[in-house]
Order: sequence, then structure tokens, then C-alpha cells
Amino acid sequence: MKKLLGILLAAATAVSMAGCASGGKALKNVKDRGYLIIGTEGNWSPWTYHDEKSNELVGFDVEVGKEIAAYLGVEARFEESNWDSLLAGVQSGRFDIVCNGVGYTEERAKSLEFSDPYVYTRKVLIVAADNEDIKTFEDLAGKTTANSPGSTYAAIAAEYGAEVTPIDTFGETITLLTQGRIDATINSEVSFLDYMTQHPDAPIKIVAQSEGESVCYPVNKGEDELCKAVNEALDSMRKSGKLAELSIKYFGGDITNK
Repeated sequence: MKKLLGILLAAATAVSMAGCASGGKALKNVKDRGYLIIGTEGNWSPWTYHDEKSNELVGFDVEVGKEIAAYLGVEARFEESNWDSLLAGVQSGRFDIVCNGVGYTEERAKSLEFSDPYVYTRKVLIVAADNEDIKTFEDLAGKTTANSPGSTYAAIAAEYGAEVTPIDTFGETITLLTQGRIDATINSEVSFLDYMTQHPDAPIKIVAQSEGESVCYPVNKGEDELCKAVNEALDSMRKSGKLAELSIKYFGGDITNK
């Protein structure tokens, strides 16, 4: 657990010191074209997913993304992609911003600009309900897990010595877990709670959790004007109560404060 706390404390310190760099033309380009291109997965409830009845793209990050675009005076246009291509997409200019519950890390900050944190989440260690062998993050050594490739969850599992199976969705991960094909998974607490709301009899449980993690919106490195505008939009949503309202709607509580 000490290793995980060290990783998170370093990230929390770095994000508190991180500011928007200088230069960049992304904001002007966004306003000139009249829409903000938002990269997202579209399969990670309650952050970003498709409504079962209408198939409409919905979720916490979808609504916040629309609010940011409205603050900029433009339309929000979402482009869905696999997790492992989202951050590369914003670096290449395919997306202006990624709205997908992205956790801040020092490594990511080397090539991306990050907004101020807009929510704080905890990483949880999930196992089958009858599993008595795994009780701490350290117990992952030599065990098998599943996570989206390139995610912080996958990286932490590997740090603890787990063999990580690449997977696209949280639902698929839990299927592997309940079928006994993996031993555990590290994931977002809110994703676990959302899943349990929809599947209250799922035979899974949380055995360990981290401290709160800063979740931010990434834009390309050097796009300080767009980064600043995103921060202003988030600040406006905080002051109006809209950010907390959306958090309660999708997460069942206000996780917008540390």
C-alpha cells in the first residue's frame, strides 16, 4: 500500500503545481470552426456511455463536456475511440480535449496540459466475493488482473507484480472476474458503485482502496489559452453548483471536492 500512496502523493503534489504552459492556437481554432472536438470512450459508465434505450451518448463527462463547449460559445462534438488512443489523439490534434475521467500523472504531464481537477476519485481493488487470498494491493504479486491498456489502473497493477490482461470495458472486466479467469482488478470506485447499482447481486467486493486522485481534462501540450478557458468553465460550474449537481446525478454524491 505504501508504494501506491507514494505514487498518488507524488501525482497530487505535481498537479497542484502544474499550470498551463505558454503558446498555442487551439482555442482560436475551436472558436473559428464553431465546435469543440471531444475525445471519449463511450463505454465507461457513468463517465461516458450509451443509453440502452436511445443509444444516445450520455454520462457525467459528456454533460460536463457540453457545458465547457457552451461556455466557449461553440458546439460540442464527441468522437469515440479506445482508451489507449485517446491521449495520443489529443496530442496529434485529432481531439481538442479528452473528457473521459483521466487521472493526472507526472508522466502524462510531460506531453499534455491538464486542467484543474474537477473531481476526485479513489482506486479500489476488486475481487470475487469468495476470494480470501487478496486483501491488499501488495497481494497482487503473481496474480492476474484486467484493465484498459495504457490506463493508470493497469500500470499500478503491473507495479505490484500482477499480470495484466488488456480489456476495453469495466463490464467485460467483471465478467472475467466472476468467471474466475482473472484474480482481481484495480478500477474506479465510482465505476464499481455504478455497476453494483445496475447489478446488485454481482458476486464481487472491494478489499482495498487508495486515497483520492485528481481527475482532470487534458489538452495538447502548450495550449495554455484552451487550458485556461477550460479552467474558467469548470470554475463557473463550481460556483453555480452545476458541477456538484452532475456529480450527484451520476455518482450518487458530490465528489468534486478533495
